[in-house]
Amino acid sequence: MPAPRNSRWESSIWTGFFREANSAKAAQTKLEQEFSKREKELNDIATQLKTASDKFEREAPTLAESQRTTRQKQLVDQDRDFQRKRREFQEDLNSRKNEELQQVIERANRVVKSIAETEKYDLIVQEAVYVNPKHDITDKVLKSLNASNGK
Repeated sequence: MPAPRNSRWESSIWTGFFREANSAKAAQTKLEQEFSKREKELNDIATQLKTASDKFEREAPTLAESQRTTRQKQLVDQDRDFQRKRREFQEDLNSRKNEELQQVIERANRVVKSIAETEKYDLIVQEAVYVNPKHDITDKVLKSLNASNGK
């Protein structure tokens, strides 16, 4: 169905938007602070596991069969535990990213709606194959969102 003659079409490309929105940058910083300790712990565990594995590889030829089997089982158990922790970390991080992203999107949508009402737009499109720059309100949205600190 064609748009009415006087309607104004707008587009906001989310990808560039999230690189420039202060609220998105703040959310990223918040996540980095929240998860940096766990990430460091995982990196430390990975280093310890690699060191233990390298040591086992060097010493394996000189170990008795029972010792070799025991240490190999320990390494496998440690690796399994590490992989589980890493998966849990990634799931938690992804969940929090989605929560933060949703908050930023909700704020941005409120700003877009406000601009649409104020400037009497009939339609605002968030994604498009092509947008003539004269119809792109991304900068207006960013300015408004950043001026209000995303509130």
